[in-house]
Amino acid sequence: MQGKGHGSALILGVCLLAGLLGLGYQLGDAARDYRGFERSVTVKGLSEREVPADIVIWPISFTEADNDLGNLYRSLESRTAAIRAFLLQRGIASEAVSVSPPSITDKSAQQYGSGPRPEFRYTAVQTVTVYSGSVETVRTAMSGLAELGKGGIAFTAGDYQNRIEYIFTGLNDIKPAMIEEATTRAREAAQKFAQDSNSLLGKIKRASQGQISISERDKNNPHIKKIRVVSTVEYYLSD
Repeated sequence: MQGKGHGSALILGVCLLAGLLGLGYQLGDAARDYRGFERSVTVKGLSEREVPADIVIWPISFTEADNDLGNLYRSLESRTAAIRAFLLQRGIASEAVSVSPPSITDKSAQQYGSGPRPEFRYTAVQTVTVYSGSVETVRTAMSGLAELGKGGIAFTAGDYQNRIEYIFTGLNDIKPAMIEEATTRAREAAQKFAQDSNSLLGKIKRASQGQISISERDKNNPHIKKIRVVSTVEYYLSD
């Protein structure tokens, strides 16, 4: 009876060992399959376009100086009227032109000590702003502004406040096609990587919609914008 008990225990032990070995083999296969399934590659796709700006903001600033405040205001009004007439003659719509209140400085109120008196007590800066969708018309007018300068208007330029701005507002119209193009190029890059590594390209694991940037094409052509869309996509790889 005791021998039979030992035999049964031996058989049971062998069965348990075989079962554990089989389970371990299956778990090993599952782990290998899981690791293989988790193989992936991350790629980027780029789409670029050059587009013309469709809005221009052109601030035209000039300065005046006088010792009489009334004369100063009359001079500002006269210069402003001349600029407005110039713009209308160049085909810029009246509603595209706006005039901001002048900034007037009283130098006598700012003078300290016994230094020399300034030649003119009052100085003023006046800005006429053009905001228009007729970009080429405005650019043509810019080239003729020197005519007014010859007439005695002292224009100010070069500072940040007087910087000409060009804006492109049609991004939403071209963005879907550019994202599609960037995603297609990302897949092409992933497919090439898979071929080079003797792998098969799987489904998308994760993806970002795309980083979008708008910049000037170059410093000499700020009215031409470069649009860039970069999509980042991660694909599964398999053997």
